[in-house]
Amino acid sequence: MKGERRLASLMLAPAVLWVLVFFVLPFAGMVALSFARLQGRTVEQGFYAENYARFWSDPAIFKGLIVSLEITATVTIISLLLAYPLAWIIAMRVPERWQRLALLLAVLPFWTSYVVRSYSWLLVLGQKGVINNALIGAGLIAEPLTLSASRTGTVIGFVHFFVMLLTLTIYANLRQLPPNYARAAADLGASRWQTFAHVILPLTLPGIITGAFLTFVLCIGDYITPQILGGGNELTLPQIIMMQMGRQGNFPMAAALSVVLMGTVILAYLACARWLRLDRI
Repeated sequence: MKGERRLASLMLAPAVLWVLVFFVLPFAGMVALSFARLQGRTVEQGFYAENYARFWSDPAIFKGLIVSLEITATVTIISLLLAYPLAWIIAMRVPERWQRLALLLAVLPFWTSYVVRSYSWLLVLGQKGVINNALIGAGLIAEPLTLSASRTGTVIGFVHFFVMLLTLTIYANLRQLPPNYARAAADLGASRWQTFAHVILPLTLPGIITGAFLTFVLCIGDYITPQILGGGNELTLPQIIMMQMGRQGNFPMAAALSVVLMGTVILAYLACARWLRLDRI
């Protein structure tokens, strides 16, 4: 037993060392920096809570977290509503020999550069973009709609990306469902809706929650899409963090906001983990 434990420890050592060097130590350094303060152009080390106090007291900075949460929640819900039917069609309606091709077509945008994809949406949603030109040409609107440089553009850009991610996680769960479950529910008199609501949906919750959490993490920490498609009319927390570093050189404040962002992600993870545990009870 001791030999097996020693072998297991040796096999785990590289992974543990990697996490310590590239995650734990940098995060600890960021937390320490968040309690420093900027005096002129000099960072004064110490244990000062003024950065966190400013986060709560400055409406413009605190609003950045609220905007990030609102956008993330909207993107997660819309992406889920679009991804579940798509995953269902691929898993249940597409013949098995064509499912790999269907998944490939569904995730094809992943192969495009993230920046290129955002700028492509800017061309589509702009004042003289494809959508506005088509609507004006059809006589449906007289003035161009404000789709880019707004929260709408940011949400559309995010949804385009995260629908693919949620489709994969939900599809994996749907493929693991034994078909006998649905047949048994039908034999017991359940309708298709009852079978979905009481059998299929609860069994696919792990895939839904996993995909929703990944969407939450990637969306709330994203800087590129809000910067390109949002137009800077309302700033997300990652944009404010970049402003603190790039324009003001206030690295302690940027570190404090990054810790707040990380804490939000941890709370989301704990909520998802608790939900999954309760679902299994």
